[in-house]
Amino acid sequence: MNRKYRKTIIAGNWKMNMLPSQVKTFADELKAVSPRAKWCETVICAPYVDLTAAIKAFKELRISVGAENLNENEKGAYTGEVAANMLVDLGVKYVIIGHSERRQYYGETDFSVNKKVHAALEAGLQPIVCVGESLEEREMGITLERINLQVKAALSGVSAEKMRRVVIAYEPIWAIGTGRTATAEQAGEVCGAIRGVIRDLYGARIARAVTIQYGGSMNDKNAAELLAQPDIDGGLIGGASLVPAKFAAIIAAANQE
Repeated sequence: MNRKYRKTIIAGNWKMNMLPSQVKTFADELKAVSPRAKWCETVICAPYVDLTAAIKAFKELRISVGAENLNENEKGAYTGEVAANMLVDLGVKYVIIGHSERRQYYGETDFSVNKKVHAALEAGLQPIVCVGESLEEREMGITLERINLQVKAALSGVSAEKMRRVVIAYEPIWAIGTGRTATAEQAGEVCGAIRGVIRDLYGARIARAVTIQYGGSMNDKNAAELLAQPDIDGGLIGGASLVPAKFAAIIAAANQE
């Protein structure tokens, strides 16, 4: 982390978990064990049906609420979809875009991710843009080439001014939900490479200010080591974000001196 230049963000991704009726209990349990977030911003990205309950429950804790996806269109005949302006109207601040599970199960591509990034920024949301390589790509030695392409595609047409509101999350696909985690050095290397791509696109000042998270099975045991890397500015947390004590421990690690 480098707090001198950029914000540290710990964001929980609940995925398809947590009933609306369970959100208040989770918030109360988190409040009881969570340290005051002195250095970092905390975010909970929840399923659509949980958003209203989450916004109400987390207001007192000063935790921002994010969505897990959006549609790239402002409105229209898209049954079952949710637009960026709908999220803004609820009070949502962040939105995850391009998570590997969306790419794998629902056919999202680098190009559709780019459209969603523009939709989010136009509406005033802060996108958390996910990039990451498969195990096969890592074993072939093309991790950085794949990440380079994903970052450039996601940010195509994004102005320097709007880039200041973008968060990038590096999530190696082989480490999501598997219990496997990139070593701190591996994660730090790729996050540094991502910052290098942003530097090439937007210059050193903007690259220095962009928050880059790590999201491959970060948990309460490995968070401190990962966050000690200079180019890792937070985490996008899956399973551990559903357990108040574990999530609180990660927040505490982000508040380390």
